Amino acid sequence: MILERFNKTFESKARLGIMSVLMVNESVNFNTLKDLLQLTDGNLATHLKSLEDAGYISVTKEFIGRKPNTLYTATADGKKAFVDHLNVLEQLIKGS
Repeated sequence: MILERFNKTFESKARLGIMSVLMVNESVNFNTLKDLLQLTDGNLATHLKSLEDAGYISVTKEFIGRKPNTLYTATADGKKAFVDHLNVLEQLIKGS
């Protein structure tokens, strides 16, 4: 059954949005993701942690001057899992 091939990690629209942004950008910082997806700090942090725990994103923390900057990047595993998930969605939509 096609629904069994869905990746439950991407069922949340927030995680789907995060991965969509990371698929077309090399890396994105926390504030940019928050603004693009219109999520609260806590909500975004929770979804980012889930994606990180799954191995789908990597996190890099750095300082720009005295300000902390956290960058998120889709991993190779994350990119593959996301493309696979999108392919299943497409198959479902097309009815195959």
